[in-house]
Order: sequence, then C-alpha cells, then structure tokens
Amino acid sequence: MDEVEVVVAHSERATLRVGDMFLKVDADQARIDAEVAAMALAPVPTPEVLWRKPHVLAMAALPGTTVGRLGGPSTGSPEAWAAAGAAIRKLHDAPLPPWPGRGRGLDELRTELDEECEVLATSGVLPADLVTRNRQVAEAALRPWTPAFTHGDLQIAHVFVEDDEVTGIIDWSEAGQGDALYDLATFTLGHEEHLDDVIAGYGTDVDLAVIHAWWALRSLLVVRWLIEHGFDPFTAGCEVDVLRSRM
Repeated sequence: MDEVEVVVAHSERATLRVGDMFLKVDADQARIDAEVAAMALAPVPTPEVLWRKPHVLAMAALPGTTVGRLGGPSTGSPEAWAAAGAAIRKLHDAPLPPWPGRGRGLDELRTELDEECEVLATSGVLPADLVTRNRQVAEAALRPWTPAFTHGDLQIAHVFVEDDEVTGIIDWSEAGQGDALYDLATFTLGHEEHLDDVIAGYGTDVDLAVIHAWWALRSLLVVRWLIEHGFDPFTAGCEVDVLRSRM
C-alpha cells in the first residue's frame, strides 16, 4: 500500500491507515490516554499499540472485516454476529475499570435530550411528530442501571471478525463504567434484523424496550452533530431511518 487512506476525519479527531498501521490523531490527549488504558484492561482482542506520542496513537491493523456497516448491508453471517455478542458479554462481565464512563449522568442526559429534541423540532431538521414519538421511546433508557465495563462507542465499524470469530475491537476512547444495553444498542443500530443473533451470543435475556430506547436516544442526539461535521444521517439505513422505524 503506497497511499494514505482517510478512515474517518472531522474537527475533533482523524484516523488514517498507512499500510498495516492505523494512526489516530486526536485533539484531546485524554481520549488517547483513556483508549490505551481501556485496551490494556479489556478481556477481548484489541489492536496492538505500536507507539504513542502527544495527540497521536499508532496501532497495528486487525485481520478480518466488520460484519457490516451503518447504512449498508450486513456482510457477516449470523454466527459472526453471535460471536460479537459473546465478546461483548465477556467485556461486560469483566471487572470495572477504575474510572467512570465519559457519558452523562441520567439528569444531564435527560436535559440534553430534551433540549436537542426542541431544537430538532423547532428548526425543522426533523418533523416534530418524529421527534416527539422517539423522545417517548427514548424514555425507557433513562433509568438506573448496574454499571458494567462498557466500550461506550461500539459502532458496527469497530468490531472485526474473521471465520466467524472476533479478531479485535477498536476505538476505546469512550470506554468506562456504563450501561451494558447501550453497547448492545450501539452495535445493532441500523441492523435490527441481527439483534436476535447478537443476543443469542450474548447469552442472557435483555430488555428490548431499552435497546429500542437507546436506538432512539442515540439517533436523536447525533443527527445535528453528524450534519455539522459533514456526515449524512439521512442516508438509507442510518440514524433518521432508525428514528422512522420507531413510528
């Protein structure tokens, strides 16, 4: 490979691939430090850290591919999705990391959600009835939970598999103590058809209403951010379609 591939880039951070190495450049050094600390503790495969310098983290590329992508078809078998569920359960069963998650507390999250919904509806970014219905669905996520070791941003693009086995999980900067069902919801966002496979691998019953609530809540909170950073949440299968599916 004789070129630099931009994996993702926005004003906060960028990830580049150069041959078999990934370079993550982050304006917030604390996120890089948190990522390295989380990967050292996580009981699941993670990328090898090659070196670290201020604002830059170099990691070895992982074998395999993701089981799919948001806004695209699933390329993984049901067994691969189940293997991902089993790996997620292993993470959630691990001892808690010695730092809290980077997410918001319940009161702060509820306030942020209400403010964001008001802006989405009054600005016309989304139809008011779509916002109102999904705010109702999201309420089920706003309940106390038992903290687990969570990834915190377990998007489908962050889990790699090969031969129906998980080869690694990337992007740990949001890891900490959090709601296990948020991880499951983030991983299955836009791929509801594979939720049963993931739960089968996870190995325990989950509250589907809470999964649906996190789908709605996460999507409501990121629509404007995605637009402002050059992404399109209106792409088929992405966040706005997730919100429409709750209607």
